[in-house]
Order: sequence, then structure tokens, then C-alpha cells
Amino acid sequence: MNICAARHVPLIEVIEDEARDTPRAHRDTDEGNAAMSATQERRSLLGRRTVVVAVGAAGAAAALTACGGSDDPGGSDAVEQPGSGGEGKGGEVLAAASDIPEGGGVVFAAQKVVVTQPRPGEFKAFSSTCTHQGCAVKDVSAGTITCPCHNSTFDAATGSPTGGPATQPLPAREITVEGDAIRLA
Repeated sequence: MNICAARHVPLIEVIEDEARDTPRAHRDTDEGNAAMSATQERRSLLGRRTVVVAVGAAGAAAALTACGGSDDPGGSDAVEQPGSGGEGKGGEVLAAASDIPEGGGVVFAAQKVVVTQPRPGEFKAFSSTCTHQGCAVKDVSAGTITCPCHNSTFDAATGSPTGGPATQPLPAREITVEGDAIRLA
């Protein structure tokens, strides 16, 4: 069941509850309806709208939290190297080439990049943000990059999706290898 669609049911119930809460004398008699002034009707309508908007906003926030992704799903195995800076500092050293396992890779959470070594001496880099719903990828092994949120998998050599709900490849990131140092370009 789509949790986003389920949030609309309570809003209908709130509106129906408001109608039930109106005293029977005011609903069933012409005298009661005539007694309610235009100002009272507006206040009643505004009160209902406020409740509906408040419940709707809370429901939307809950639905977005439940439906949306997260950059850090918790318990990440991502490696952050000491002395490494933010994403926009071109040329920073990410790791030593010897730190990137053959057939695997390392996720650098702070830089939002995953570096892989699909074949000995060949290094590739991709955005570590899954193209399905924006979660951070977590695991790189046996030539596959895996996103823990919905189990999308990507080829460690090309970044192309190989399984799960993701249909777009991970965007390539530029790196340089100078001696044993892998740098973000």
C-alpha cells in the first residue's frame, strides 16, 4: 500500500467529524440555522479549514518522511579519511590507491563519492547518491555498488544500474591518480 495515499483518509474523517460535532438543533431546524450569523458561519468554516490544513500538513510531513530517502540511512560503512575536506575542494587526496580493494571500492561520505577499482590499477569514481531516491550507497564488493535503502545495485566499472528500482546510472566523478594518491579532480 502506498503510504502517501493512505494519508488522505483521515482528512475526510476530520471533515465528517466536524459536521457531526455541530449541535443537532442547529443542523435539524430552520430556527437553528437562521440563528447562526454569517460571522459564526465564517468562523466555523475557518476553524474547519484550519483543522484540515493542520492535519493535512502533518500528514504530508509524515508521508514525505516515510516515502523520502536519506543521505545517511544509519550505520553506514562509509569511510571518511582524516584531513579530507568538502566536495568542492578540487585536488584533495581521497585515499591511497592501495586502500581501494580490487573488485570493490570505498565510499567517502563527506565528499559524496564512491571510488572503485574494477580491475587492477583501474580506478573509477561515481556520485555516492543513489539515483532512485537519493540515499547514500553503502557497500562495494564483487564488482557491485549497493544502495541499502531499496537494494538498487550498480556496476562498479560503469555506474550503470544492474538491479533494484534505480533506472539511471550513478553520475561519474573525476579523479586523478598521482603515484599512490587518488585525488578528487
